[in-house]
Amino acid sequence: MPVTIRSFAKINLGLYIGPPRADGFHDLRTVYQTIALHDVIRVRIGRGTGIAITCADPRVPCDSSNTCYRMAERVLEELDSSKRVEIEIEKRLPVQGGLGAGSSNAVATMIGMERALKKRMTQARRLRVAAAVGSDLPLFLVGGTVLGVGRGEEVYPLADFPATPMVVVTPDIGVSTPRAFADWDALVSNGEPAELRSAWTGQRPVPTQLTASDGSDRLLEVGRAMSAWLVSPNTGASALGRSRAGSLLPDLVRTGIENDFERVVFPQYPELRDMKGALERAGAVYASLSGSGSTLYGLFQNRAAATRAVSRLRKQGLQAVATTTLTRKQYWKSL
Repeated sequence: MPVTIRSFAKINLGLYIGPPRADGFHDLRTVYQTIALHDVIRVRIGRGTGIAITCADPRVPCDSSNTCYRMAERVLEELDSSKRVEIEIEKRLPVQGGLGAGSSNAVATMIGMERALKKRMTQARRLRVAAAVGSDLPLFLVGGTVLGVGRGEEVYPLADFPATPMVVVTPDIGVSTPRAFADWDALVSNGEPAELRSAWTGQRPVPTQLTASDGSDRLLEVGRAMSAWLVSPNTGASALGRSRAGSLLPDLVRTGIENDFERVVFPQYPELRDMKGALERAGAVYASLSGSGSTLYGLFQNRAAATRAVSRLRKQGLQAVATTTLTRKQYWKSL
């Protein structure tokens, strides 16, 4: 029998791009948030040796270029195993959609292999292996609300964003992340946006504590706001000793968080800007591109509002689906 793992998607609650590093990557600041939409990964241990990947979606490579393949190689090495691993990917998430599907698939492969082989790595070892395979893999070993820094592989669990209704819009467009980074570099080198460029040229180290004071970094402000949020989402008691009824959404919106990729992706694909506007007009409290796109999402005050928005967006010909964010506990319980 195969081991079956849900491979959950993520969104970015704000994403800020720093200058290129010597290794070719960019320093990033982002708040990752896992959501309920998912692919399904099935892992079998077969006879003989080797790694085999199958997927009915022709857009998904089934060779060594697939992140699941690279992950399987690393896990076999780490667990000192030469067994044959067969991985089936059931695609439900968009390819090149900015939802981290490939990275999530790879982490699901790791967890599935551990269960199938009845061997388990420590969390520190898992994180090291994940970071070696890809930049945003480690977030899927944390789940819930996660601060990502460095190239995105350095992760810090934040106080969970309360489970929030949302709508995801998936256009029939694939956005190249390397191209988006190149376009951003060109934009900055041409003098725009000056305020973001100057914010990143200062030699500010990544804080060792999530509560470190640095008012110039808006994304870390978001992280601190989330860290100081609810001790108990059911009671409304906050870590600051105050009662905060209702949703975190208004506080999130007031921080003015943005996704830098929108500045370069929207001019290339104006229809994506229009779709973000459609989400806002449909009642989203906050709407954004996820990662470099092309997927967009909107956060809503309640499930009924999200359901109404889906109906409205579908009438406009958009591929929209209602879902929810996942807390860390929900994430691990549902894998």
